[in-house]
Amino acid sequence: MQEIENIELSFLSLDDYQELKKAMIESYTSMPNSYWREHQIKTLIDNFPEGQVVIKVNDHIAGCALSIIVDYSKFDDKHTYKEITGNYTFSTHDQDGDVLYGVDVFIKPEFRGLRLGRRLYDYRKELSERLNLKGVAFGGRIPNYHKYSDHLSPKEYIEKVRRKEIHDPVLNFQVSNDFHPAKILKNYLEGDEDSNDYAVLLEWDNIYYEKKNKKASTIKKVVRLGLIQWQMRSYKTLDELMHQAEYFVDAVSGYRSDFALFPEFFNAPLMAENNHLSEPEAIRKLAEHTDTIVQKFSELAISYNINIISGSMPEIKDDRLYNVGYLCKRDGTVERYEKLHTTPDEKKVWGMQKGSELKVFDTDCGKIGILICYDVEFPELSRLLADEGMDILFVPFLTDTQNGYSRVRNCAQARAIENECYVAIAGSVGNLPKVHNMDIQYAQSMVFTPCDFAFPANGIKAEATPNTEMILIADVDIDLLRELNQFGSVRNLRDRRKDIYNLKKL
Repeated sequence: MQEIENIELSFLSLDDYQELKKAMIESYTSMPNSYWREHQIKTLIDNFPEGQVVIKVNDHIAGCALSIIVDYSKFDDKHTYKEITGNYTFSTHDQDGDVLYGVDVFIKPEFRGLRLGRRLYDYRKELSERLNLKGVAFGGRIPNYHKYSDHLSPKEYIEKVRRKEIHDPVLNFQVSNDFHPAKILKNYLEGDEDSNDYAVLLEWDNIYYEKKNKKASTIKKVVRLGLIQWQMRSYKTLDELMHQAEYFVDAVSGYRSDFALFPEFFNAPLMAENNHLSEPEAIRKLAEHTDTIVQKFSELAISYNINIISGSMPEIKDDRLYNVGYLCKRDGTVERYEKLHTTPDEKKVWGMQKGSELKVFDTDCGKIGILICYDVEFPELSRLLADEGMDILFVPFLTDTQNGYSRVRNCAQARAIENECYVAIAGSVGNLPKVHNMDIQYAQSMVFTPCDFAFPANGIKAEATPNTEMILIADVDIDLLRELNQFGSVRNLRDRRKDIYNLKKL
């Protein structure tokens, strides 16, 4: 597969037709001539442009989702594909209907396994919410049924798929994306021999249906954070270490997390192979792995559909040693951040240099900031980020003793209160007996909130077990920060005395 530089979800244009046709032919190899004609695509775009989206990889179509709105009461639950689409003319589209009906969805074979289909289905769900529809429905194929039809009824087959006794690539995917089987449809799609002409009516219910004044937004308002409390242990190779990292990315992605946060210097175990060298030489050897790790994290961010904050790693730039990290977004872009304040030990033992760039990062979950460990103990940094619109502050850290951890923890909680934001901290635990200057670690990963009525009274949204390898999952609601800023019991950002003091970047 080609290297992925960008992933974009966009509205389908008629200019895309020739490429779309080719992509459909490649995707439906078992169903010859199963592609939409240009006049049909034009009808869909003209009647309901919001319902027709493509997902592009490196500016080329990788997948597509086509939809219409129908008055569901006009169709019984035994309808056929031909009926629901008005004999493929889409005359059944009704702007005043109540259900978003999926006409087609596909991902080209070479892009399968990157969870691109999930993005298309998530878009349909969000569109259903924005348009205040009852939900999403469509007839789902069961392409593996022909292998079992001689001894299993469609109902028995579906039950075995749901129990994971049989793998059906389409039905398994739909169920994992929160669609529930509602009905078995006979003779649904003409020519679908793999499914023995059967299909499953799949539905997703919009729990916000009839809720008034539902805001339309392309930015997520409830964001799920996945914090990785990393166990320091011996790894013989970089592949071993990244295998463990991928395990955690897979785990937090499985819970639909929007972010995975790794700790500071999580890759330190790789220094063991150079323990015979001096500390400055060993960490510079460790820096040789950084580019490879960043590339791998970017690939994981795309394939697991999650934004990864890489913690931090040593990096050589212009012959100087820095402590840096990377934000690897699920759209394929990568951004760099630096540790701005080095600890006395980092300077003395390693010769670590101070970074110089401080900025807010735009993500599909809003604006975030990232400060590495010691940086969170300097309140000016997070205040500058808050002035630029930061909603979530991520703090990867590494502390050896409990008093060192307490400094990071208490300062991080203060940052959440004074900047009216969420703060997530993640650290490493365990011991590294064969790595100089990295022998012990202490951590308790946590998610902090402001302290007001809409938040936990103690300002702690979630906390991990101290000194135990684990993941911590927590949801944070961005809209609550907006309400706090306007109507909070105290308003730390709005009530600042800018008439007597101010803060600005130089």
